[in-house]
Amino acid sequence: MDTTNERIAQAPLPTTQELRRRRNPVLQFFRFMRINWTMWRLARTSH
Repeated sequence: MDTTNERIAQAPLPTTQELRRRRNPVLQFFRFMRINWTMWRLARTSH
């Protein structure tokens, strides 16, 4: 029994504000930098 389609249909849809945030290049840049900083710190402390 494949319930994948049912589960996809029941998933919540993003709001307009959420879509705007996801498409904003400035916010994407800051998220990218935050992730890179976190990975750099992790690599720095483990090596």
